[in-house]
Amino acid sequence: MSSEQLGVKQGKLAPCPDKPNCVASQSTDEKHGMKPIPYTGTAEEAVTKLKAILSNRDRTKIVETDTHYIRAEETSKLMKFVDDIEFYIDTASEHIHFRSASRKGYSDFGVNKKRMEEIKEAFQK
Repeated sequence: MSSEQLGVKQGKLAPCPDKPNCVASQSTDEKHGMKPIPYTGTAEEAVTKLKAILSNRDRTKIVETDTHYIRAEETSKLMKFVDDIEFYIDTASEHIHFRSASRKGYSDFGVNKKRMEEIKEAFQK
């Protein structure tokens, strides 16, 4: 997916493609769906905390950020594949919606889901 197709449009992140290499909190199907991350405090505090978590991850680079959105790229260790990671801070529901997807290939062997579970756990500490 090109970077022009990423981002928040009308309160939604891009849907996952029909491949098992993507997870998103706004997906309703079992294959791609995960629960969003609840937060308390301000959107700015949530963004700051997420940026700190992402900055401490190996091979992760933050490429875009604003008051309610973060986009990062994480490169796989072996094959150097790039995955897109996005976060949208939804102040109305006090949840952080996210999407993590491989740019290439079909299966990711659960890497995107594992990544988001790690980030969610780190955020909730």
